[in-house]
Amino acid sequence: METPSRSLPSPSTFLSAYQRGLAILQSAEVDNADNEAFWLLEAGLGISRLRVYADPNARVGPADWARTESLFLRRASWEPLQYIVGTQVFCGRDFLVNSNVLIPRPETELIIEEVLASRFSTVDCHMVDMGTGSGCLAVSLALDCPGATVSATDCSAPALHVAGENAQRHGVADRIRFFLGECLEPLAAGAFAGTVSVIVSNPPYIPSEQCDRLPREVRAFEPRPALNGGSNGLAFYDRLLAESPSLLHPGGILVMEMGMHQSEDVRRKVGEAFIVKTIRRDQAGIDRVICLERTSSPWTV
Repeated sequence: METPSRSLPSPSTFLSAYQRGLAILQSAEVDNADNEAFWLLEAGLGISRLRVYADPNARVGPADWARTESLFLRRASWEPLQYIVGTQVFCGRDFLVNSNVLIPRPETELIIEEVLASRFSTVDCHMVDMGTGSGCLAVSLALDCPGATVSATDCSAPALHVAGENAQRHGVADRIRFFLGECLEPLAAGAFAGTVSVIVSNPPYIPSEQCDRLPREVRAFEPRPALNGGSNGLAFYDRLLAESPSLLHPGGILVMEMGMHQSEDVRRKVGEAFIVKTIRRDQAGIDRVICLERTSSPWTV
């Protein structure tokens, strides 16, 4: 369906701006168009839903509408709302996001819940976030585990920039160190060996052949390296299980998010360096987060 013509006169009031924006989203068949129209009005005009209801005839200038209309047109092209407004809520906190980072999902919060249920949440210790992206996990760990220092890795320099901004935004930049590199390789130096209590990761886990069948908002806008988990979706689990034992001390934990139907495959890959401690299911009943505990078995990579 075509979006309403941009040749129409600019809406001149809060109410007409809402109606025009809603029509743009509905023409593009955007789900939840009503709520999203209000959210985009807030991003573009700085007005809340309540303000539109309370003062529908307040004036909107042409320049203000032009700026706001550009947001509606971006959404009509299926750019994710989070990238347009620039933030996403994770664990009750706003995180900056852009197209360089994966948009945090609610199910990933289960990783934080698992760490908070462990004995490491209240002691001084070293935690690691592999593939930090927006930094939502690393920052949440630093905020919710006040005794922890956190190292966070990512292969994308632009993603690390976003993560650093989020660490600054939430006041924990002095307790998080960011490292550029693949998986856990930046921490492979001996200084980290056996010193880590917790490793967390939401790794890429979509099989390569399925990436082009993801919803349009995901496949066209979110960073492909943060999604593509290799031919079977399990490539990064292999790497984490191989690289993490040398970093974790005995009793330390490795907490990873998993994709649908991957739980048994990940379980089968667990060798003598770990035991399966817990598996958490998401609200859809899918095995979503696995927690492995480091054994005292010798380990060589």
